[in-house]
Amino acid sequence: MTPWWEQWRQAYHRQLCQHVVRVDAHGFPNTADRSNRTSRTIAQHMWQHIARQAGCTLEEGFLAAQKVGRRFEQVTYEALQQAFLALEHLRPGPWRFYLNHRIEEFVQYAHLTELSRALKDTPQLHAALGDYLIAPDILIARLPLDDATINQQAVLVEPDMPVARWTPLRATNNQKPLLHASVSCKWTIRSDRSQNVRTEGLNLIRNRKGHTPHIVVVTAEPHPGRLASLALGTGDLDCVYHVALPELQAAVHALGEGTAQDLLATLVDGQRLRDISDLPFDLAA
Repeated sequence: MTPWWEQWRQAYHRQLCQHVVRVDAHGFPNTADRSNRTSRTIAQHMWQHIARQAGCTLEEGFLAAQKVGRRFEQVTYEALQQAFLALEHLRPGPWRFYLNHRIEEFVQYAHLTELSRALKDTPQLHAALGDYLIAPDILIARLPLDDATINQQAVLVEPDMPVARWTPLRATNNQKPLLHASVSCKWTIRSDRSQNVRTEGLNLIRNRKGHTPHIVVVTAEPHPGRLASLALGTGDLDCVYHVALPELQAAVHALGEGTAQDLLATLVDGQRLRDISDLPFDLAA
């Protein structure tokens, strides 16, 4: 019997094949850079491998980049929600998932609402400092708990006790969700726009009041060099997660280019690139 986690991964790939992946008349997927032979070869090999394993077909056609992006976000959102809740026994709590929600809706960033309003009232200041209110692709948050839930095993808090009076985990202190993770979805890494996730990450780190959420990227980019442009380095991103890392590794190995293999190995061995199946476990850590 196929383990649940492998079934989940194959189901995710089937959804990608159905809703996001399209191939051209030459059989090259829409993750490939058509002007780059390495990208074309790796992408074609990788998605053919995925299609065989997941039992899906690669549909010929064209999807606009904006539609691809929205569909990739939606499929990944649904898959991560299913997987993360399957691990709820490892990280219990009332969890909520959001698509494109602005960060001021969460307790660590609620103060940015007033700051943003002040910046809009002062155009010169706004021009100098920019916009602090971002809306990452997928957000995961934990709801605050009422005292009855906290006291299930023993009386830990009471309304008149002079302890735990400011922690946002208590609903009596705070009604906003606590942001746990920010997940950016990048179908490919083609231009400087892909680096915007670094700016979002730094925004989340620098402007928080409270703990830093997980800050990660999910991508289907086939080219190791482009993956390295986002994955290498530390500080602004926790890690980059590939939709099909073992299949990518097999495709790069089949290509036979030592430089590409070495670079991909550096990313994986250096804990900068992981598979999508690692992400729910890392979020539960």
